[in-house]
Amino acid sequence: MKTPIDQKAESSFQHIHDDHPEERHPLGTEQLIDQIKETADKLIRDGTNRGDVKMLNTALKELRYALKVFAPYKDRRKVTIFGSARLQADHPAYQQAVTFGRRIAEAGFMVITGAASGIMEAGMVGAGRDNSIGVNILLPFEQEANAVIAGDAKLMHLKYFFTRKLMFVKESDAVAHFAGGFGTQDECFEVLTLVQTGKSHLFPIVMIDEPGGNYWKRWQDYIKEVLLARHLISPFDLSLFRVTDSVEDAAAEVVGFYRVYHSMRYVGANLVLRLQHRLSETLLARIRKEFADMIVGAGTFEQTDALPAEANDVKLAAMPRLVFHFDRQSLGRLRMLIDVINREG
Repeated sequence: MKTPIDQKAESSFQHIHDDHPEERHPLGTEQLIDQIKETADKLIRDGTNRGDVKMLNTALKELRYALKVFAPYKDRRKVTIFGSARLQADHPAYQQAVTFGRRIAEAGFMVITGAASGIMEAGMVGAGRDNSIGVNILLPFEQEANAVIAGDAKLMHLKYFFTRKLMFVKESDAVAHFAGGFGTQDECFEVLTLVQTGKSHLFPIVMIDEPGGNYWKRWQDYIKEVLLARHLISPFDLSLFRVTDSVEDAAAEVVGFYRVYHSMRYVGANLVLRLQHRLSETLLARIRKEFADMIVGAGTFEQTDALPAEANDVKLAAMPRLVFHFDRQSLGRLRMLIDVINREG
């Protein structure tokens, strides 16, 4: 059974710290809390002004609170749904979000949204209250939680967008974008940036148009005709997301991502992919040939059991691993590799 908080604590930002000696010998929880206290004391030494300390204090309180709310659901995969708060229940995109929320809940996923109206409400209508988690933002103008999640213990209210967006990504196993304004576009590009740069764990990202719609198709045209054409992104970056106007295809994209692939983490210089079952020797040979460009040095892809450094992952210990010295840059290629593993494995 998956334990996302443990897994993502390792995978989301693990590689940032793997080169540091203290992370090769992980500190315990109490030691890490002592470091937080030491950092707080340094704020006094640094003469940090009250406004900055207040911001840090609020952010830390919000993150602790959010982690507490999410903790009981760590064994369930989750999909974050982004989209406009302005779309009404009769809008086709709203109806798409309702259907998507229902399909994804039927597949065993929970839904995370910003808890407001429009697309956020629609995703929760489809998933139902029991399968919904709300991360509301406190704004100068009142933003009420929608009727599905209002009053629920799984609804949290945060002051800062950056703490809210951190929880959206950290706790998600997939992200689905529907039509929206500046906020939706901000969330879209932030998610893509985090995945593209390896600052987040890898997960499926789907953009869902209304049937026959062109909101995301026109966005995709911009990505290809401006960003890609001007060499501002790599052709492989196009593998990081999918655009569709089919809810069934979008749900299949999310669920299929975990058919064979389970999760990932870095152990020293190596990337370790945890798999639901071992790959055939034929497929392994194909991977070694087709994805050799992702490898640093003279190594290759090796199937192994859990590495000694993963001894703390008791629930994941029986899973086979695919281990390789990843270049930490080719995230689009890594997504292509996972697609091959899920499709052919």
